[in-house]
Amino acid sequence: MTMQIENLKPQLVFKYFSEISLVPRGSGNEQGISDYLTNEAKRLGLEVIQDEFLNVIIKKPATKGYENSPGVIIQGHMDMVCEKNKGTDHDFEKDPIKLRVDGDYLYATDTTLGADNGIAIAMGLAVLASDDLAHPALEVVFTADEEETMNGAMNLNGNLFKGRYIINVDSEEEGTVTVSCAGGVTAVVKITKEYKKANTSKVAYTIDIKGLLGGHSGMEINKQRANSNVLMGRVLNHLANHAKIPFDLVSIQGGAKNNAIPREAEVVILLDSENVSSVETELNNILNVFKNEFKTSDPDIKVIFNKSEKTYDKALTDEVKNNIISITNLMPSGIQTMSMDIEGLVQSSTNLGVVVTNDDEIVFEFATRSSVKTLKDEINDKMRLLCNLLGVKLELLDDYPEWEYAKNSELEKIGVETYEKLTGKKPVIAALHAGLECGLLLDAIKGAEAISIGPNLYDVHTPNEHLDILSTERTWNYLVALLENIK
Repeated sequence: MTMQIENLKPQLVFKYFSEISLVPRGSGNEQGISDYLTNEAKRLGLEVIQDEFLNVIIKKPATKGYENSPGVIIQGHMDMVCEKNKGTDHDFEKDPIKLRVDGDYLYATDTTLGADNGIAIAMGLAVLASDDLAHPALEVVFTADEEETMNGAMNLNGNLFKGRYIINVDSEEEGTVTVSCAGGVTAVVKITKEYKKANTSKVAYTIDIKGLLGGHSGMEINKQRANSNVLMGRVLNHLANHAKIPFDLVSIQGGAKNNAIPREAEVVILLDSENVSSVETELNNILNVFKNEFKTSDPDIKVIFNKSEKTYDKALTDEVKNNIISITNLMPSGIQTMSMDIEGLVQSSTNLGVVVTNDDEIVFEFATRSSVKTLKDEINDKMRLLCNLLGVKLELLDDYPEWEYAKNSELEKIGVETYEKLTGKKPVIAALHAGLECGLLLDAIKGAEAISIGPNLYDVHTPNEHLDILSTERTWNYLVALLENIK
């Protein structure tokens, strides 16, 4: 730890951040940091619980005058994303993060910094170690494996907590108070492959959709960018049911992750030679349609038609082909509802992120999100009804709860009033169309309320990740004032 970092304010926060930066804590490698937090709690003489999932809960009694105040739960996750620049000699399993100060910012050296969510650890420990703060009874919880599975928060025992107010320190923009996030589920549709013999006179062609921008299916769904898998469904439907050009379908592929808006998709079709020019004409027509519809969001969209170098002696049956066309065209896609409480917030959405033709099945993966449970359930029901009509399989996996906006929340009111008094400005009240651990905590700790705050963080999950030092001090002051004002 250099003198430069030692002198950063608030000193106790940066002292702890420096210490945890010495402990490797990539997702799935959290035993060391979990043990460090447990031992630090014992050193401070505080009650501590370390569960089998490596979550750590540290409890501190209320200060004088706050014995009857609602208890507060401060929360952050202990793991970090491990990324480094090409050619960097760094082993995340054993090497410490090398901190450096550049102007008003704290960086790592050629690796991710881990301020997401190490700053929550540092602030939580600083609150626990301070003996000059006024606060209600505290339960500071550090959860494991947030970045990959949320396994820690998913398995947290809510009966261990008595607090009513949850302050999550995982936001990345100072002056923003987050009050809601989406829950989600992965919907997997499977169509069993059935074949027919291909006519030897037919020739194989590929149709590719490329040039789309894609993006995160939660954070960027509001930009209404084109989905290559959905567009490919429109292409197939147009050829089959509008242009009425006979073709056989061999395979369909598109996208890599269900939580990313897919940028590319490909199908292999079989055509009679006399229909090739007609397909070329129709694909050019539908490309012009797409270019008009997505001229703002995806101006570089391409539909590419090429003769395949491969030959095929079988193709999918017409029933399977028609089911594929139905799934890609009729399943809920994109924004489904907008919030009436928070302007500009996407309330519910779906994303057909992956389509893959496997050995035995065609598999479709949808990421469904909603900040209202009943709306998520409604989308699931629509998918189930369609799949039942088509006679195909639907599985719902990895369901995690939403953090529904709590109108007239007392904690939100305290958060807003405290920020205004401290800064003279109103905070931004925000909601995310993505998952946060708050949804899982609120599901486990019945009757609690939550907000999420944090300092300015930039380029998170990249080797250029950096933390605004002055913003960290202001956020610390805000957290301290919040605790003081919860009476």
